[in-house]
Amino acid sequence: MILDILKQFPAILIAISVHEYGHALVAYAMGDDTAKRANRMTLDPLKHIDMVGMLVLLLAHFGWAKPVPIDERNFRNKRLGLFAVSLAGPAFNLICALVFLILYKLEAAFIGMYALDIMLAYVFKFNILFAAFNMLPIPPLDGSKLLLSVLPSSVSRFYWQYENIGTVILIALIFTNKIGLFIYPIVDVFERVLLSIA
Repeated sequence: MILDILKQFPAILIAISVHEYGHALVAYAMGDDTAKRANRMTLDPLKHIDMVGMLVLLLAHFGWAKPVPIDERNFRNKRLGLFAVSLAGPAFNLICALVFLILYKLEAAFIGMYALDIMLAYVFKFNILFAAFNMLPIPPLDGSKLLLSVLPSSVSRFYWQYENIGTVILIALIFTNKIGLFIYPIVDVFERVLLSIA
């Protein structure tokens, strides 16, 4: 199990870095430079690793990165900013997955190196998984903030009040191996779309 994770670890780091960089870059574009000032607008995985998230990854095969700091008050348009930044992480993962899927197809057609095949396939796989995982509408994942951005403002206080309960539910789903019931249908849709594009 540990050996498998070590083989997959570079792909996991790429998926984490791309995801958090997406949040930071779009937040900056929307008027919030908090992540940039915190040196989080980078693809350097060391800036994004959360040690608890990595530990959970080793134990339960699902984990998380250190959230990029965002100050919604700095957005030029608060609702649009929250929507765009929340969507950015999964969107950047899907773009990265598409790029590596195309590279995989080219590599398989012209080079055919098994080790390279595996590496490219893992990057594709984990970017899809990160996108699907973060689209779940469970606080504090991106999917819940996407919902928050389109729901009435009165819901906002309720959301922040119960965000910690969402985290507990999320960890329970991970450690009981039930998280896949929610993630893999989304993964299947994402894979079908990207394969049709590629």
